[in-house]
Amino acid sequence: MDKSGILYIVATPIGNLGDLSSRARTVLESVELLLAEDTRHTRKLLDGLARRPPLLACHEHNEERLIPDIIARLGAGSNIGLVVDAGTPLVSDPGYKLVKRAHEQGITVSPIPGPSALIAALSVAGIPPGKFIFEGFLPARTTARRSCMQALAREPRTLIFYEAPHRIVSFLSDAAAVFGADRDATLARELTKIFESVRRGRLPELLEWAQRDSRRQRGEFVIIIAGNETDEPDIAALTALLQTLLASLSLKQSVQIASELHKGQRNRIYQLAQKIQATNNK
Repeated sequence: MDKSGILYIVATPIGNLGDLSSRARTVLESVELLLAEDTRHTRKLLDGLARRPPLLACHEHNEERLIPDIIARLGAGSNIGLVVDAGTPLVSDPGYKLVKRAHEQGITVSPIPGPSALIAALSVAGIPPGKFIFEGFLPARTTARRSCMQALAREPRTLIFYEAPHRIVSFLSDAAAVFGADRDATLARELTKIFESVRRGRLPELLEWAQRDSRRQRGEFVIIIAGNETDEPDIAALTALLQTLLASLSLKQSVQIASELHKGQRNRIYQLAQKIQATNNK
């Protein structure tokens, strides 16, 4: 589509309006239509611009319905911007379906980078940032939330979550129970806003800190939890692996392969393999 327009994915401030980049400002002033998660919220952002583009609400409830018309307008040559209430679009926010369809139609999708709550929090967390997993918002119900946490309990990479104010205490309570009392974590609240706070400590300490003053439970949260640093293998997964290997390989070969996948655990793996083989031979 040689004459098609560009879909701009524009990052906006997560709190402090001074974080709006000059490039983002230029793009917002130039687009022929701006898609916004909440037009009332976005109007405040546009107040300082030399030109305010027309706004169209685009959120999780109407995104799919709007896509054909938006794609048609892009195909006809219109440049369109997409913003969300705060931060970088598509990160725990709507927009993915539109971006995917634009690519499928050969329309240029251009990022205008800027603020991101998860990256901002990671940069000040004091927890290893090299490798991390972003999980966004976990389920609201305790049982489902704990199930998700349990699936991540042995994950060695740093874990990043978002949480709403009315669930932060229950989240921290579940996290302390599942990940353990010794797990380091950082609680980043209201980043770049007036009541910004960054608190680092063990999970039970952060829970106690939040419970001590209800005002600390207000605002939007990013929770960063250190990965599992122990060398303990997942016994269930290791047992299943050894059972599969022993079905067709010798004890020595099975232990060697399993040890390569679980470094530093050869003695324990050998003992487990012996037990499995003895059980199989009964």
